[in-house]
Amino acid sequence: MKAISIKSIGKPDVLNINDIPKPKIMENDEVLVKLKAAGVNPIDTKLRSGAYPIDNFPAVLGCDGAGIVEEIGSKVDKVKKGDSVFFFHGGIGGVQGNYAQYKVLNQDFIAHKPKSISFIEAAAVPLVSITAWEALFMHANIKKDDKLFINAGAGGVGHIAIQLAKYRQAIVHTSVSSDKKKKVVKNFGADHIFNYKTEDIKSRILKLTNNEGVDVALDNVGNHEIEDIISITKNYGHMVTLLQPNNKIDWSLARFKNLSLSFEVMLTPQLYNLKNKQIEQTRILEKITNLIDADNLKIHISEVMQLEDAAIAHKMIEDGHTTGKIVLNIE
Repeated sequence: MKAISIKSIGKPDVLNINDIPKPKIMENDEVLVKLKAAGVNPIDTKLRSGAYPIDNFPAVLGCDGAGIVEEIGSKVDKVKKGDSVFFFHGGIGGVQGNYAQYKVLNQDFIAHKPKSISFIEAAAVPLVSITAWEALFMHANIKKDDKLFINAGAGGVGHIAIQLAKYRQAIVHTSVSSDKKKKVVKNFGADHIFNYKTEDIKSRILKLTNNEGVDVALDNVGNHEIEDIISITKNYGHMVTLLQPNNKIDWSLARFKNLSLSFEVMLTPQLYNLKNKQIEQTRILEKITNLIDADNLKIHISEVMQLEDAAIAHKMIEDGHTTGKIVLNIE
């Protein structure tokens, strides 16, 4: 089969299309999926560049996939041949990813694709939606009328988090890098939107919250942004970050404000082979499917590229400021 594989870490040009063996069902509860599309995520670029380790080479990246069930094991009862499915699986921990024509995985890690969207859209959903769900509903446990701040609101996780927060009837403040992106996130329901390049976000948010700050903050950026977020989070508030804080961050204000801090890494179940947690994430995908088909959640696609253009997709993500998701079309 055709796949984008890498033989060593490096710049985007190490991503090349190659012929590799088509995977086979080895266990009676496994499923062979003919992939129609694969999502591209920042984690893919970090693995390729060597920021995170790759267990073995050659490696096929890509955590998000969507396609059609082609074969099933003898004990598979969750899906049947011809079903349209999507999932988060592979691309890390030595498991084949989805930048390929075929993928084999356990039936427990598969969800039926939302009926109302395409394979391209479905492939963009898993990582960002599970991340946003875990951050807001499991870590922060947001509720009606909670005041939230979400930075990078036009990004992959950001635009999903805005919609999930509004579904819970929270009040959403978000930041973006341009006035054009302000219009994008407005369409996803954000209540208060700030261009961080031209506006004083801290003063605006404190004014909107009677100088208290927000109840919950979701950090999609990291580094110096964490200190800024601490300053706008209320006493006894909750901050969730997706990034590794650097050692230059001053945590003293967070301590004196008695903030709770959570790290959200939705990759953990696959990194540590925690099957029950992987199944829980599949259950989240099933709930996301219901929200999408009820028109309560939309996925924003910024670019659709062909499989052989994976290197271009990686470069775009590394250049920064992408809006929504990039997806590889596999035909």
